[in-house]
Amino acid sequence: MRSTQIRQTFTDFFTSRGHQPVPSSSLIPDDPTLLLANAGMNQFKPYLLGETTPPFTRATSIQKCARTSDIDNVGRTNRHATFFEMMGNFSFGDYFKEDAISFAWQLMTEGYGLEKDKLWITVFEDDDEAEHIWRRIGVPPGRIQRLGMEDNYWSMGVPGPSGPSSEISYDRGPAFGKEGGPAVDGERYIELWNLVFMQTLRGEGPAKKDYPIIGELPVKSIDTGLGLDRLAAILQGAENVCTTDLLLPTLTTVQELAGREYPGEGEEKVSFQVVAEHARSAAFLIADGVLPAKDGRGYILRRLMRRAIRHARLLGITGPVLPSATASVITNLGDVWPELTAQAALIEQVVTAEEESFTRTLAQGTRLLDAAITRTRESRSASLPGETAFELADTYGFPLELTVEAARDAGLTVDEDRFAALLDEQKKRAKTGGKAKTAEALKKMDAYRELAAHLPRTDFVGYGHLSAEATVTGLIANGIVVPAAGAGAEVELVLDRSPFYAEAGGQVGDTGTLTMSDGTVLKVTDTRYGLEGFRVHTARVLEGELRTGAVGEAQVDAERREGLMRSHSATHILHAVVMATLGDHARQQGSLVEPDRLRFDFAHFTALTPDQLAAIETAVNSHVLDDPDVRAWHADRAEAEAAGAIALFGEKYGDTVRIVDIGDFSRELCGGTHVAHGSQVGAFRLLGDSSIGSNLRRVEALTGHSALRHLDTERRLLNELAGLLGARPAEAPGTLRKRLDALAAAQEKLSRLRAGELRQHSGQLAGQARPAGQGQLIVQHVTGIAPDELRGLASDTLARLGHGPAVVILGAEHQGKALLAAAISPDLHQHGAQASQLLAGAARTVGGGSGGRGPLASAGGRHPENLTQALDLAAHEATSLLSER
Repeated sequence: MRSTQIRQTFTDFFTSRGHQPVPSSSLIPDDPTLLLANAGMNQFKPYLLGETTPPFTRATSIQKCARTSDIDNVGRTNRHATFFEMMGNFSFGDYFKEDAISFAWQLMTEGYGLEKDKLWITVFEDDDEAEHIWRRIGVPPGRIQRLGMEDNYWSMGVPGPSGPSSEISYDRGPAFGKEGGPAVDGERYIELWNLVFMQTLRGEGPAKKDYPIIGELPVKSIDTGLGLDRLAAILQGAENVCTTDLLLPTLTTVQELAGREYPGEGEEKVSFQVVAEHARSAAFLIADGVLPAKDGRGYILRRLMRRAIRHARLLGITGPVLPSATASVITNLGDVWPELTAQAALIEQVVTAEEESFTRTLAQGTRLLDAAITRTRESRSASLPGETAFELADTYGFPLELTVEAARDAGLTVDEDRFAALLDEQKKRAKTGGKAKTAEALKKMDAYRELAAHLPRTDFVGYGHLSAEATVTGLIANGIVVPAAGAGAEVELVLDRSPFYAEAGGQVGDTGTLTMSDGTVLKVTDTRYGLEGFRVHTARVLEGELRTGAVGEAQVDAERREGLMRSHSATHILHAVVMATLGDHARQQGSLVEPDRLRFDFAHFTALTPDQLAAIETAVNSHVLDDPDVRAWHADRAEAEAAGAIALFGEKYGDTVRIVDIGDFSRELCGGTHVAHGSQVGAFRLLGDSSIGSNLRRVEALTGHSALRHLDTERRLLNELAGLLGARPAEAPGTLRKRLDALAAAQEKLSRLRAGELRQHSGQLAGQARPAGQGQLIVQHVTGIAPDELRGLASDTLARLGHGPAVVILGAEHQGKALLAAAISPDLHQHGAQASQLLAGAARTVGGGSGGRGPLASAGGRHPENLTQALDLAAHEATSLLSER
């Protein structure tokens, strides 16, 4: 059974039983506790927690998931992957264990035709009910095993919904491992489907197994996950997840690049699988908007790509591997996951740039590692220091496993315990700063949930109105729900209806005032979402006492909102222009919309040229001057996508979406506020671009009044410059260019004259050489010499003395500081002498230090009054050196 049929069988089974099919969410989750979507239930978390009322009680989905906790097992087991498709069915307060188990057994044995006597079951150790249900279905007691908290009590890996689980595993036979069931051998008895009976809430803890259960969920629910890769391996008779139709085409591509067949065992087998599997993960992550970075989800992507590149090199593939491997992923899976095809150009550019960069890193890291191995051998140590391995990994991105392998080839070990300790210290430092903030955020979230449990969602009226009568339905102070707050208090409040836009889609939240009927006045300083659809207003009580239930008028700062609307519409126009100018890969990756100011991040691989920046600015202003209509309309998600609306990476959209059209050139899903006509954006001024990470650029721009003020400032500066040059503004650049050319010519002439003076000076100094020991010595206090000339003067003077041992020591004063320079002849240096040794004592005498290696050195200090004494001391050292010679 091919993977397309496996998916369709699953979806048909559950839709025929009343489950609403829900599209996969992005791999970038709308959940601050997660870096990447790691389970099918992620997008349903608000329903499980009771934060949002689900529009259906049964759902089914095929969710894209990424997990790197088992990254080291890829290729070493038959079942592990860092990307996988999780097929799931969900119940939100509808059915529970009985139906979940019945559905799963029927689909596995009838829908997929798996032999009943090869299916094994695990249940949570205290779950008598689940075991009884399985027995009633007909599973023999001998094929039901009870496991503990770590194996059969599921959570997201972070605090949140959880519950006991029951897993269905398939016995692949004696060739795959030991007998005894899933509790004995996970390779032979491969876990396919996990049925989670969601009923509890887990809090913070030191590790997943220690997360305490802190309460019950509002309703008992079902969350299941059936791994497509693993099931495909069983139904297709494949040895492992890399040899199913999901990954075999990519594995074949890797074989072609390596010039040999995929082996049945050994380390080469691991490398083949790592390259193929990680290429798939990289393609999906990039398609969903993840780009390589030094931290966060970008680091996960970078680690996967670099690991794939390293294993490709171990296979002897010296040329590019990721472009071809990811292209095969797109060809194979693009029909099922159209985002792969839509982002094919971006995927190719990102993986190509990263592979080129890491190839250089591998070369640099190898050189540093070779030097470290040599030092370790010279010290007669058998172990490469953990500090060296950590520096290679942390600073140069050189993988620890590669360091270990190279050290092993050299007959050395690596102090991996020290490496782990340093890595742990780094992680602790990173976590320390965020703990207090995390605790505060969790405290607030508890307060939001408390209010959300009994309050209706805020009715937002801000698209058409900047003021509205509103009732205070909830009040939070210091993270706690309170009934009232007095003057001076900082509060968060919930209104039954509000004209204030809550920060989203890059647009910052509205500010304004809230004037209550009893005279209480509040200044609203920000508006954000506490929970999905739950709008929270941050405010300070200026006068009176605010109480829950109070009624008043909410008034948005109109001038600020107008500036925000100008910037948000300009951002949409800019997005369309950037893509038209640079290519479809240059999609928005983030934005910040402020009053008359915007910041726009997009995928691109090189800095924009001045011509490109000018073309973009001109095109945006041209669209603005055409005064296109700005229209907002609503449709279901599928209709919007069919109409060509751009959905932004990382944004969460419901089934019904709001689309904003600007003329016929921009169509995006957007909940923000906009001008009615393009010309209302006013002037648009692009300030420039910068890099904010690998393959990620940022441009900043001004709109409206800010753009006009900036243009006015530039005009005044140009007029001032023209006045200083005695030219008209239009002539100022040409006049300045001529002046600069003349100045450069004069400076060059002056440099030549100065060089002649210094040559003459060095000749005069050479004539003052005196015998010392077996050679010649010059020690002089010189004047009129700049700091950058003293070393050169000493060197030139030495050259004029001809062959034989010689030393030149010069001293000077400059701007209240003492300067010293020393030069020694080549034969002195060849016998081990260092010029810096002659100045060590002299430098201390003038209150400073010396520097330089070899035959030329310099020194300086803050006590020029001691210069004569310092020169005498240096002369004594030089005489001793020449006498020894």
